[in-house]
Amino acid sequence: MDYFLNEEQLMIRDLARQIAEEKVMPVRAELDEKEEFPREIMSALAQSDFFGIYIPEEYGGFGKGSFELILAIEELSRACLGVSTTFAANALGTYPILLYGSGEQKKKYLPDIASGKKLVAFALTEASAGSDAAGVQTTAKLEGSEYVLNGTKQWITNGGEADIYTVIAMTDKGKGARGASAFIVEKGTPGFSFGKKENKMGIRASSTRELLFEDCRIPKENIISKQGMGFIVAMKTLDSSRTGVGAQGVGVAQGAFETAVDYAKERQQFGQPVISIQAVQHMLADMATQIEAARALVYAVARFIDSGARDVSKNSAIAKLFATDVAMKVTVDAVQVMGGAGYMREYPVEKMMRDAKILQIYEGTNQIQRNVIGQALIKETAKKK
Repeated sequence: MDYFLNEEQLMIRDLARQIAEEKVMPVRAELDEKEEFPREIMSALAQSDFFGIYIPEEYGGFGKGSFELILAIEELSRACLGVSTTFAANALGTYPILLYGSGEQKKKYLPDIASGKKLVAFALTEASAGSDAAGVQTTAKLEGSEYVLNGTKQWITNGGEADIYTVIAMTDKGKGARGASAFIVEKGTPGFSFGKKENKMGIRASSTRELLFEDCRIPKENIISKQGMGFIVAMKTLDSSRTGVGAQGVGVAQGAFETAVDYAKERQQFGQPVISIQAVQHMLADMATQIEAARALVYAVARFIDSGARDVSKNSAIAKLFATDVAMKVTVDAVQVMGGAGYMREYPVEKMMRDAKILQIYEGTNQIQRNVIGQALIKETAKKK
């Protein structure tokens, strides 16, 4: 379908596709096998100014929005979700500063983020806190002119590789979610270290590590917004970033679909290409339909966010939920269409299937997305009464 992209949007999409095909596809299997962080690819993206797409011009970015960002994420995901996760998580970590940071914080951090000089990570999840964001146990205690952080963050994307971390910690445990605050912590700060690197089923090129805070002292100026705003910062950040996860779903589904179609045209059974078999045609038709529906939804929600709409939680959750469920189904079906070949590492669809699963889990499981949507429907119904 034609989504009537303007000249700049076409340039972003086409350049991202070029980088994906020339830089990512040739090495994606090796990156997956070796669990190798894609630093050279991140450098290529930085040289093409991709890290500044959504950052205001006054801080060295292009001043575009969610829509332009997801165009790049989708194309990278078509090639490798491990690479696109590394890129997209940078935006996830940046949104707290972009949305709620002070003028001084933006001047200090955003230019280096926009240029790709420094990578960013978002640290919310812990052993007892993920879907239950109010269960955060990491603490931040104000002592004079500094906050002292103690605790452990778990499964943090870009952990160990990022230079800047936006961290959610409790400043007042007695207030529950209202006692959480958000902070900026720089790599190399005394008391801040990294735990084990996780060995994952998929997105193996992406670094996932523990963050350890042991009497980690940061200037009190590093608080984002003010005390007690951490939960709101985290939720609004996720509202802004979930279309990116939806775009990942669209991208990996598109990549798996294209591989399956190409194989079905070549594979001969019963004296004909398997794509001539109606059962296979129907599977591919369903895949094509699901992908196009997911893309239309994700694009529409990204544009809705960029319109300045205040309450985007429900629609952001819908986009993430639908597109990532589609990604899982399409990648599984791509393996099925290709049969035994699809199960072999010689072809990329087995990796795509492994990678796709995380999309239904991170940045809020799809069960949590259904909760968000359901609660929004209750509120909407109450307003009508």
